[in-house]
Amino acid sequence: MEIETFFFDTYAFFEIIKGNSNYRNFVKGISIVTTRLNLMELYYWLLIKKGKKEADRYYDFFLKFAIDVDDETIKEAMQFRVSNKNKNLSYVDCIGYTISIRNKIGFLTGDIQFKDLPNVEFVR
Repeated sequence: MEIETFFFDTYAFFEIIKGNSNYRNFVKGISIVTTRLNLMELYYWLLIKKGKKEADRYYDFFLKFAIDVDDETIKEAMQFRVSNKNKNLSYVDCIGYTISIRNKIGFLTGDIQFKDLPNVEFVR
């Protein structure tokens, strides 16, 4: 049985940490891919909402799933951002989405700007 893999954008991490039951299927039995940039966003949010101890705990836990972002991915992501500039997508989200496309894995998010894009597992 093959384990399904998803790129977790920061929105997905937020919802899982908040206990959103719609993300229950993404907590166990799947493989996670993300970047340090997503963890940076998560850490910032957690510092504000839950304090340094929790921010450190979650950052350190999810760090094992972070992959490096190469130059070609950055370039491709910025081309994607330009071609979708009407959606007001963040740099970090464009990088994550590009990684998901390049690696043929689902992009897990609840970010409304991605709702109708291909390869997106949209969960609210």
